[in-house]
Amino acid sequence: MNLALRAVRRFAFAAVTIVLTSAAMAQSYPDKPIRAYIPFGAGSATDVIHRAVFDAVAAELGQPIIVENRGGAGGTLATGAVVRAEPDGYTVLANSSAHTVSPFIVSAPYDTAKDLSGVLMVGQNANVMIVNPSKGWKTIKDFVAAAKANPGSINYGSAGVGTATHISAERFRLAAGIQATHVPYKGGPEAITDILGGRIDFYFCPISTALPLIRDGRAVALLVSTPTRASDLPDVPTPAEAGFANADTTIWFAAFMPSKTPRAIIDKFHAAGMKVLATPAMKAKLKQLAVDPMPMTPAEIDQLVVKELSSNEKLIKAAGIK
Repeated sequence: MNLALRAVRRFAFAAVTIVLTSAAMAQSYPDKPIRAYIPFGAGSATDVIHRAVFDAVAAELGQPIIVENRGGAGGTLATGAVVRAEPDGYTVLANSSAHTVSPFIVSAPYDTAKDLSGVLMVGQNANVMIVNPSKGWKTIKDFVAAAKANPGSINYGSAGVGTATHISAERFRLAAGIQATHVPYKGGPEAITDILGGRIDFYFCPISTALPLIRDGRAVALLVSTPTRASDLPDVPTPAEAGFANADTTIWFAAFMPSKTPRAIIDKFHAAGMKVLATPAMKAKLKQLAVDPMPMTPAEIDQLVVKELSSNEKLIKAAGIK
């Protein structure tokens, strides 16, 4: 037997062994608790949304999912912990679309696209641009006209550099061609306090948080961040409808595992998650959190990450975000 043929047989044997081992692992998976890391604090949208879904997924899989909030370093601490974990399906990253922003804000010791694989897309929601009623801006056109008439007079808040609230505002600002000073806060509640107090001019607030303020007349909604109108705010225009091309931002929530995790395990977790997301009870719960469905396969999640990494890198350079 020549060397080439032996090499081919060894390769084939190894490939079959890997497939059989992965299948065996998937068949018994999970046989112990799963740990999920969230790169944001307790009570954040990412935390609340993922916990709601993971409780049901845990019941479906027959093992608890232990959630740990590990904030700091722009989300890279939690993400790095998952990247370094054993790729056996027992360590999950529960992140938001900040996943494709943080690598450009903080030096990340991993490759976001290559070192992690998408597992489950939980859903999406919108940020809504809110202003204080005392400002007198009734529409987005009113606001942009005022900003252009008084260059440098406008400021805006965010829940921190590189957060979805920051990225939504910068995409809009660049598309609208206005000047605005960024005021980063430690979190969303502080930004909302200053919107209500009239100390900042606008804030791209998570829609679930903004709705009570809008309905009570304490804030005016001028624009949603998403490509399509939000079902909870059907009268509020999208960036494209308002005449601002390429200014939309979708905030999504998804779970990831280390990229070397056997595909059979990823598929099993994904299937359990999709079954949970299809139940009327979970649909109702996510609706209360202003989360809309965004069904994707694991491969489609990976493609979305690559696309957004490229888009966000360009935005961050253009806006000079550091």
